[in-house]
Amino acid sequence: MALTEEEQTSLRLPPPRLLRWEVFAVLALSLGASALNALLSLIGSLLINKSLSSQAATLVGPLAINPWLDLALQLAGIAEALAPVVLVIYLLYRSGERPSDIGLDASQPGKDIARGTVLAAVIGGGGLLLYIAAFHLGISLKIVPEDLPDIWWRIPVLLLSAAHDGLLEEVVILAYVLRRLDQIGWTPWKAILFSAVMRGSYHLYQGFGAFIGNMIMGLIFGVLYKRWGRCTPMIIAHTLIDAVAFVGYAALHGKVSWLP
Repeated sequence: MALTEEEQTSLRLPPPRLLRWEVFAVLALSLGASALNALLSLIGSLLINKSLSSQAATLVGPLAINPWLDLALQLAGIAEALAPVVLVIYLLYRSGERPSDIGLDASQPGKDIARGTVLAAVIGGGGLLLYIAAFHLGISLKIVPEDLPDIWWRIPVLLLSAAHDGLLEEVVILAYVLRRLDQIGWTPWKAILFSAVMRGSYHLYQGFGAFIGNMIMGLIFGVLYKRWGRCTPMIIAHTLIDAVAFVGYAALHGKVSWLP
């Protein structure tokens, strides 16, 4: 959503040149770095004398042999990876803005949950079909959503991982990036396209199918964020999509023939 002239003058925003550096720094410390690593990972997969579909990308896997140490590392990793969200909230407050200015609040719980649930159903279902098609076309790695040991903390960690993905991506790459690019002076569609390409880029380690699917998701989320002015529905949708993928894979793997 474009800021009004009154809102612009009431904020303590740095000049556009520093805002550009701020956006660069946030991305370099978070999903921008992930995009670079994902690109290098894809290049590595392409250089292997194997098809992409014969290779696998594990999203949540064990980090230690000892189960208690594994749990500690899983929780620490989730917490540490949310640091960019804390940084974004700090930068908003420093500029005279609040989390509610990007729609990060609980002021509309019923509407946010309804919107998020519908989005999760539509995008999650479409994404699954796109992944299966991309896998059989040989342009996607076999995605293994989770490979954790069958232990009591498995499902809670998977749900926390899903919530982490929703918070990190929708707060940083959607709400923060679109708001700052708007303040810098980018046109809405240019900003939405940039955000969508970034979203697809840090999924490249999963193959070209994941890049396309997540870029489409980014375009849809970007348009809806501009219309609603809220990122909470997208956080809910993203969390639900990943939770169903993680827990559903744990329940169905090896029991159905259609799941790669």
